[in-house]
Amino acid sequence: MWKEFKEFALKGNVLDLAVGVIIGAAFGKIVTSLVENIIMPIVTLLIGKVDVSDLAYKSIKYGAFIQSVIDFVIIAFSIFLFIKIVMSLGNKMRRQNEVVEEAAAETQEDVLKDIRELLRQQNEHK
Repeated sequence: MWKEFKEFALKGNVLDLAVGVIIGAAFGKIVTSLVENIIMPIVTLLIGKVDVSDLAYKSIKYGAFIQSVIDFVIIAFSIFLFIKIVMSLGNKMRRQNEVVEEAAAETQEDVLKDIRELLRQQNEHK
């Protein structure tokens, strides 16, 4: 049983998942800080009080739920924008690499053609 656990725990997928969770937690702190310290103060300046967590009906604190939904929407949108920017940069870099690879492939073909031509000329002179 210990051997099976070690095989499971040390598989690449499990380690990748662990790294992803750790990075995700750190990224979550960054996004939360962005929302709380930058975005929400700007929204508050523009439209006034945004914190609705005080709202309640008798003992039902529906304001806290509404505030959680607002926070979720802002955080989800922030992550969406971040991923969109990262994917855009990744696509741009991929296209640049493809152009470089195409140029290198053409250059290799040209060099091989030149070598073939030189070999033909050498064989003709013999």
